[in-house]
Amino acid sequence: MTYRNPSPTADIIIELIDRSQRPIVLVERQNEPFGWAIPGGFIDYGETIEQAARREAKEETGLDVSLVELLGVYSDPKRDPRQHTMSVVYVATATGTAIAGDDAKALQLFTPENLPTPLCFDHAQILRDYLHYRYYGKRSPLA
Repeated sequence: MTYRNPSPTADIIIELIDRSQRPIVLVERQNEPFGWAIPGGFIDYGETIEQAARREAKEETGLDVSLVELLGVYSDPKRDPRQHTMSVVYVATATGTAIAGDDAKALQLFTPENLPTPLCFDHAQILRDYLHYRYYGKRSPLA
């Protein structure tokens, strides 16, 4: 019997705490689907989700991050047009200079109130939940 399971991913909302307004880091994707995204990627076999989050942050932004809190798990089968994925999303902090790496076309800092478009995947929803978390101390209620 063959099983089809979602592929696990880790995404990281990185707040740069050594800057005013605590901007977040977004990467512009070099590969399809094109657009802006929260840094993240697939979890490697034998790796914890936390290890994957730190590795992906380092690969895509050059930053060593501290994971602060689990924002949520996102598993809509349509969240990634390439395949069914589920993402564990962390809020993390870092200091220093972020640089585009790995499969990022570009990297930029944004205040949460001034986000770029288009955002890939379900990252608009994730960032709405993050704004709720940032300003009200908790994630928005499940729909």
